[in-house]
Amino acid sequence: MRMKRFAAAFIAAAVMIVSLTVSASAAVFMPDVDTTCKAVYMINLDTGIVVYEKNSTEKVFPASTTKIMTYIVTVENVPDVKNTKVVVEQEVLDELLGTGSSLSGLENFVGQTVTVFDLLNCLMVKSGNDAALLLAHHVGNGSTQTFIDMMNQKAQELGCKNTHFVNPHGLHDPDHYTTAEDLATIMQYAQTLPDFNEICGTVSTYISADTEKNYPLITTNYLIDQVNGGDYYYEPCKGGKTGTTDEAGYCLCSTASNGGYTYMCIALGSPSVNAHGEEVETNGAMVDTKKLYEWAFANLELKTVVDEKKPMCEVPISLAWDQDTIQLVPQGSFSTILPSDVESSSMDVRTDIPDTLTAPVLEGNIIGTATVSYAGQELCTVNLIAAETVERSKMLYFLESAKKILRSRWMILAITIVVILFIIYIIITQIYNNKKKRNKAMKDRKKRRSSKH
Repeated sequence: MRMKRFAAAFIAAAVMIVSLTVSASAAVFMPDVDTTCKAVYMINLDTGIVVYEKNSTEKVFPASTTKIMTYIVTVENVPDVKNTKVVVEQEVLDELLGTGSSLSGLENFVGQTVTVFDLLNCLMVKSGNDAALLLAHHVGNGSTQTFIDMMNQKAQELGCKNTHFVNPHGLHDPDHYTTAEDLATIMQYAQTLPDFNEICGTVSTYISADTEKNYPLITTNYLIDQVNGGDYYYEPCKGGKTGTTDEAGYCLCSTASNGGYTYMCIALGSPSVNAHGEEVETNGAMVDTKKLYEWAFANLELKTVVDEKKPMCEVPISLAWDQDTIQLVPQGSFSTILPSDVESSSMDVRTDIPDTLTAPVLEGNIIGTATVSYAGQELCTVNLIAAETVERSKMLYFLESAKKILRSRWMILAITIVVILFIIYIIITQIYNNKKKRNKAMKDRKKRRSSKH
C-alpha cells in the first residue's frame, strides 16, 4: 500500500512582501549545533533566505543525490511518465555488476516492461542505480552518455557553478562532483516538477510490471519512516533524497515544514567510514539535518524588518507654511527570517537622505534610501518616499525668491555698477558744482573790480 506524505511547499518569494524597490541579503546564522557533514546549505523556502551554511560552495561528491538531476532530465523529456513503458534489459543492468550498487529489485523484472513512473519511484524511494541506468538508456535513446550530457546542460541552465556529472546514479568518480549550494538549486527546481514532492515523500510503494508480481520499495530516508527510522524519524520532514558512498560519505537533501515555515537542508559528506576503513553506523547527514531543523523551527521566525506604514525618519523642509519637517516611509515592506528574540530596537538603520527638502513635495516621491542591518549583517535596502504631499507657500516662495534675487551674483553686480555709477555721478556733480562756484567767484571779483574803477 502506497503511503504518501504531504508535498513540500513550493518556493514562495512573495513573503518578501510587495516592493521591487527592496533589495535583500541573506541572513546566515550560527546555530548551537555541531555538524559532522563537510558541507551544509540550509534555506528557508518561504523567503529564499539562507539561514545556515558550511563550506556550501566547496566541491564535494554527491553520491545518490545525483538522482535528483536524473529525475529532472527524465521528467522533462518524457511527456507521460505514468503511461510510458520501458523494457528492463539485462544488458543494461549488467553495467552495474561488481559496483556494489544500491539496487531497487529490477532484476526481478528482466524482459518485462515497467512504467517510467515506477522507475522514478525505484530511483528516488529505493535509490536504485538500476533504475537510473534504465532511465538514462531510455531518455538518451540507448546512450547513457547522451543522458549525462543532458544532465550537465541542465546544470548549466540552472546556474550551477561547480557541478559536473559523469553518471546518472552517483557512483564515485573524481570528476563527478557538485556543491551544497548547487544541489539546493537543483532540488528547488525539481520541486516545481510533477510528482517530485510526492515521490520524495513516499515511505513505501511497489513495482508493478506486466505480471501480477509486485515488488516492495521502502524509502532510504529514515527521517520520514516512522517504522524503520528509529531516532532518525522526524515528523516535520516531508521528503528528500539520500546518498552514500565511501568517498562521498552520508548525504541527504530534504525539506521539512512546521508551524507555517518550510526549510530545505542540503547535508553532504558526513563520514561513512572511519580512518580504519570501518563503517560508521551513525548517519551523520540525517543527524545533522534533524538537529538543524529542530534549531530552525525553535529559534527562527519571520519578522517584519521594514513596514511601509511606519515612518523611518524625517527631513527638514523649507517653503512650507507652518511645517518644518516631512516624514519619510519605506516604499515597500520587507520581512525576513531572524532569531525569535530579536527586537526591532536592535536593528541598525542607516539612511541616505538629503539634508533638507524644498516644497512642493508630492506624496510617494523617492527621497532617499534606508539600509537595515542586524549584528553587522546587511538585511535590506529600501527606498524612502514622502509620506504626504506638502504644498509650497506662495508668500514664502515670493520672499525666498526675492532673497535669492537680491543675493544673486548678477544682482550684486548690477547694484555694484549702480553704486559705482552713482558715486561717479556724485563726483562729477561735485566737480561740476565746484567749477561752477569758482567761475561764479571769478565773475564776482571781476564785477567788483569794474565797479571800483
